[in-house]
Amino acid sequence: MAKQKAKKPPLPKGARRRRKPTGVSTGLAAGELQAAAPPGALADLHQAIEQDSGKVLSIYREPYGGHWLVLAALPIELVEPTPYQRNISDMHVRKLEAVIGKIGRFLDPIITVRIAKPDHEAKYWTPNGNHRLSAMRTLGAKSIIAIVVPEAAAAYQILALNTEKAHNLREKALEVIRMYRELAQLDQATEDTYALEFEEPALITLGLCYEERPRFSGGAYHPVLKRVEEFLKEPLQAALAVRQQRSKTVLALDDLIVKQVEALKAKGLTGPYLKSFVVARVNPIRFRPKDGPPLSFDEALDRMTQAAIKLNPEKIKMEDVARSGGAPDEGE
Repeated sequence: MAKQKAKKPPLPKGARRRRKPTGVSTGLAAGELQAAAPPGALADLHQAIEQDSGKVLSIYREPYGGHWLVLAALPIELVEPTPYQRNISDMHVRKLEAVIGKIGRFLDPIITVRIAKPDHEAKYWTPNGNHRLSAMRTLGAKSIIAIVVPEAAAAYQILALNTEKAHNLREKALEVIRMYRELAQLDQATEDTYALEFEEPALITLGLCYEERPRFSGGAYHPVLKRVEEFLKEPLQAALAVRQQRSKTVLALDDLIVKQVEALKAKGLTGPYLKSFVVARVNPIRFRPKDGPPLSFDEALDRMTQAAIKLNPEKIKMEDVARSGGAPDEGE
């Protein structure tokens, strides 16, 4: 009788099994990273870095996609963060300062893109490395090691490139809408052209909400918006007007939700989940059949608005709120 395969032990709740390697090699071997002659654009970038009083340390291809990169030491005063990314975390910068100062080494190069704008004193933008840059400046460093990416589009890939400090929802959404406005000035591209940079369409609308209302509880609405938002087909300039109207719709709904939350508090109900509870209560997607046609943004928000108006706080009990659980309301 054939032996049965031993069953794998169950994973802890919320954990995922690691993906196995595909078994097919890809990319370049170590000896191939500098085996070819770099294109002419790399020679121009090399010369520009040297003219900026920097020093090129190596020119090579990264091992996965084979794209050319320049490893360089740059004058620290010529480097600054991209203008549309999140603000730095003082706590994270202080931690980096302590670690770098204690071990006496800077071992994690930042990513930069050289810019050619006459109105900018800095000549290099970093979409991934602002905290390390700030720490090195505070420590008095004269230069910083950077991987210089020849393609200017890398400056907009903040969310995809981030390895430094995890973004929360507010930070993601604000970075996306800042990038959106910058990109809208460049060409007639549509939102899905920048799907990698924006990550998901709901972040665009939420970014506008956070700009209007910094303490907006975006986490309560994000699960709904993820289900009903899609990248718009219009050019970014035209699509921005649609997004602005959508953000007003979400904020108007939020005003109704806040009134209902206050009514629940007046009734004696307390807890960190009240807003999320009310939003879930009026969510038209929660019990929608899986095979039912998807709701559009307008349909979903209209139903939520009508449900929020009709919600009767007197019929809600404390045990209803307690059972809902969820994450604490962001910004409350």
